[in-house]
Amino acid sequence: MSRHGMAVLAIVAALGTAGTAAAEEPGEWIGNKKVFLRGGVGNYTGNLGEVAKAGPSWGLTLNLGAMSFLGLELSYEGARNVISDAALLDLALTRHGASALLKLSLPVFEAVRPFVGGGIGGTYTFAEGTLVDDDKSDLVGEVPLTAGVDFNAGKLTAGVRATYRLLLDENLSEQLDRPSGGYFDVVATLGMRF
Repeated sequence: MSRHGMAVLAIVAALGTAGTAAAEEPGEWIGNKKVFLRGGVGNYTGNLGEVAKAGPSWGLTLNLGAMSFLGLELSYEGARNVISDAALLDLALTRHGASALLKLSLPVFEAVRPFVGGGIGGTYTFAEGTLVDDDKSDLVGEVPLTAGVDFNAGKLTAGVRATYRLLLDENLSEQLDRPSGGYFDVVATLGMRF
């Protein structure tokens, strides 16, 4: 694992630990705690998006509300995309990631809450197929940016969101000079508030 990948995992772990500790202190984090599943469709952008097909995207999220308009989300995300290049039959990319992001929402209506968010994360992506050796995997950093709307009714919560994850290469200066893109998905969410 590269130094960049280890640094990203350390940051995500630290944010997760801080969020859990804050949630245990009475009076610091109020209501609007949620756990929800999400599922939808996503694909790569940039050069990889030209040969990858849209595929399923899924995840599990814990949302801790600090105030009526501010929250911290800790998430696991996964996705699978088949490569459409005829020369690479039976090849697919599977990704597993973790992220932490701050979420800002409009506190006007409790039942309908539009939101935006941004944070940091890491993604482990590996290629599968008959033409691929066992070592075709990579751990990269990512910057997730999201927008959507939550619908709340009693203990139930549902919603829809779009998320773009800028995937950071090993060499950040090369990424800025020749951006390779990221991963974009649109998902529906369903879960419980407590």
